[in-house]
Amino acid sequence: MHTLLIVDDDPSMLRLLSLNLSDGYNVISADDPEQVLALAIKHKPAAILLDLMMPRYSGFELCQCLHTLSYTSRTPLFVVTGESAERYKTHCLNLGAKEFIEKPVDFDLLRALLAAELQQERPERRAHVRVSLRVIVTLKGADSGRAAFEEMTITENVSAGGFLCTCPLMLPIGAVIGIHLGTGIDSFVGRARVVRKESPHTPWQRYALQFLESTHEWVMNPL
Repeated sequence: MHTLLIVDDDPSMLRLLSLNLSDGYNVISADDPEQVLALAIKHKPAAILLDLMMPRYSGFELCQCLHTLSYTSRTPLFVVTGESAERYKTHCLNLGAKEFIEKPVDFDLLRALLAAELQQERPERRAHVRVSLRVIVTLKGADSGRAAFEEMTITENVSAGGFLCTCPLMLPIGAVIGIHLGTGIDSFVGRARVVRKESPHTPWQRYALQFLESTHEWVMNPL
């Protein structure tokens, strides 16, 4: 079971968040932002939920600090606040937050966002050693609007189990994509699932793809 660290100076909000998330997560709560780093080191949470307006250290400061520290830089940060998304969302995302959730909390939405972020991320990170290698690949499948596409891109990192790449396509988490080497449709490598995407608010998306199956054509597979 994934561990969540929830930070809010309002005890009633801590209880409400814990009550609604404890059926699917091991919840650790803190009403003092000064405790956050120590709790993150001790419990290694899969995600951290932060309020914005707190005494001594604001959620803005915590978000920036946690995102820049090497130990917590890859921990997804979810801002859960009563402040206006129109006013603060872009700033929080620029500081490193993954999501901005307004209070009163839509818990169905929050659980769905947490599941999408955490379900595939850890296996993809740890299953295989990555190598920084630029390989031209062609992605074939359907985008979030179910329109067929054939898009060429270049990998950033590769492993036996998958790769990272950047492209302008809007692909949903869980989408299964056909992978070909170069631009030729005959150099079939395999099928891969989208397990993570970054920079969701920019024209170009950065995706992590994990192979469901791959052939000897893939550069990291032995002949």
